[in-house]
Amino acid sequence: MARTSAASSLLARRLATQGVSQSLGGSVLESVRHLLAVQAQDHYASLWALGLRTRDADEATVERAVRDRLIVRSWPMRGTLHLVAAEDLRWMLSLMAARIIGLDRARIERDFGLHEQALGRCRDAVVRVLEGGRALSRPTLYAALAARGIDIAGPRGLQILGRLAHEGLICQGPREGKQPTFVLLDEWLAPQPTLDRDEALAMLARRYVAGHGPASVRDLAWWSGLTLSDAQRAWDLARSDLETLQHDGVEYAFVERGLAEAKPAIYLLPAFDEYLVGYADRAPMIPPQHHRRVVCANGLFNPTVIIGGRVAATWKRELRKDRVDITLAPLRALNASERKAIARAARDYGRFLGLPVQLDT
Repeated sequence: MARTSAASSLLARRLATQGVSQSLGGSVLESVRHLLAVQAQDHYASLWALGLRTRDADEATVERAVRDRLIVRSWPMRGTLHLVAAEDLRWMLSLMAARIIGLDRARIERDFGLHEQALGRCRDAVVRVLEGGRALSRPTLYAALAARGIDIAGPRGLQILGRLAHEGLICQGPREGKQPTFVLLDEWLAPQPTLDRDEALAMLARRYVAGHGPASVRDLAWWSGLTLSDAQRAWDLARSDLETLQHDGVEYAFVERGLAEAKPAIYLLPAFDEYLVGYADRAPMIPPQHHRRVVCANGLFNPTVIIGGRVAATWKRELRKDRVDITLAPLRALNASERKAIARAARDYGRFLGLPVQLDT
């Protein structure tokens, strides 16, 4: 019983820290800044991840924060698209994307002919195409690069853009319809002070724990994509700013914010939500026998219904002209009060979209 209670307390703390059970504030920037990064490979899921954490936000609120250059989409870690606060992107790229560049160097040279000389030509071409404040969609950018003799056939174009984003040459700009655009990072974002490596490591650990705690050093290593030794270095540098607790023989760190553990509630989380993606060990949140229904073999995270801190169902949406249809796939039997609470959570999602909801439970 005590062990179950301790696990429930840990999950309740995470829900509060992450802004799921208690709003992070009145602006999208505050929410992104608090979490440090929000996974954004699923565009619409990332919008809801911020909507559910930010008071009175809707899809347009999040997109406006991107257009206003308060938050930005790029690939600062794990080779995965994230939303981060504009002032954080450069130091995060310098600290974490450098490892991806090193790990990928031989592969992209061998498989795509992207040796340093070829990459130099790509850099020059991209600068010529985007300079002057241009924001181009991927198809338009590809066409412009091809016209300058850059081979973007097949996946080579994606490899080029990924490498240049990791280097900090480009990032994503505002959407153009359903397409992301690309801009020159130094034209799009204001200059920021640089951090030395230890300053960046300490910043990473403090900010990650502040937005995800209680969390372990292995969670930090997973989330950041750094080696465990680098994560431990970051942990040690930030230790004086962190509170710790022990659970099942593991040290967890958190930042005391005076948050009360919220009463048990039910939440509709998007795909790739930080509540699940943000930790190496997801066993406390996902029933082991249902793990593959939540995290697919290809690494995709399904949208989930959280009850008592744990995944109780997955869900999917279908946008129609005048409503959004939501279909549940429960992992266990749901009682009447749980279904009623899920319906309330679904209406909150509909409010975010500006559409009525039809829920199929």
